[in-house]
Amino acid sequence: MTDLVIRPATIADAGTLAELAAETFPLACPPSTTPEAIADFIERNFAPEHFTAYLADPGRRVVVAARGGEASGALVGYSMLIGGEPGDADAATAVTVRPAIELSKFYTRAGEHGGGIAAPLMAATLDAARETGAVVCWLGVNEENARAIRFYEKQGFAKAGRKHFTLGGRVENDWVLAQPIG
Repeated sequence: MTDLVIRPATIADAGTLAELAAETFPLACPPSTTPEAIADFIERNFAPEHFTAYLADPGRRVVVAARGGEASGALVGYSMLIGGEPGDADAATAVTVRPAIELSKFYTRAGEHGGGIAAPLMAATLDAARETGAVVCWLGVNEENARAIRFYEKQGFAKAGRKHFTLGGRVENDWVLAQPIG
């Protein structure tokens, strides 16, 4: 896949990342999630100014996948890592090794699913996680998202526990998956 470039995101990517996040976030939502709940979450978390702040935060790493070359490539996927203690008490209990880093976001455009982007993006993301000194990478994934769970397990993640995620006033059940990286 010679036209695929995977690189750290830059501030110049903030607007495109916001658009990509708004497009891809609904793909991971449980079927019961209302369009209003999805729109509210996107508005509160994925505006361009949010990505500008995320990219300026030294505790976060954002990795992007682009097609068509590094300078002019169209973003087709991204990941976001967040360092530090798990902010969720259930995740903190499930992830027992420190230092840990959370894989908070991992998305590709729907039209790119099965196109060979996710595995190299994950490899680059785990490399970025290792560079922080973390020895374990963890994530939360909705228990109904079988496709994502299969992918994460294929990439070496294993179920470590459970946590909850509130979306649109509804409490969702997530698996906590973890992988040693140190």
